[in-house]
Amino acid sequence: MARSVWKGPFVDGYLLKKAEKVRAGGRSEIIKIWSRRSTILPQFVGLTFGVHNGQKHIPVSVNEDMVGHKFGEFAPTRTFHGHSGDKKATKGR
Repeated sequence: MARSVWKGPFVDGYLLKKAEKVRAGGRSEIIKIWSRRSTILPQFVGLTFGVHNGQKHIPVSVNEDMVGHKFGEFAPTRTFHGHSGDKKATKGR
């Protein structure tokens, strides 16, 4: 179920402060965040965030197409190593 429109998008407060600090400084550094549940806002466009996936920070460069999505969508938490029954396919090649 989606969040109600009258509440607006959810963004952790510290995220806005970090983004403003980097924009004011003019530096192009990675902003490390742990808030995968936060929504990407238009003022984040052009910045690079290091989204934590439970193990490490995955760099995510924000562009206009990502606005409205959550940060967690761009940092997968699981690594797919293939199905266990596919040994025949890899053995013959």
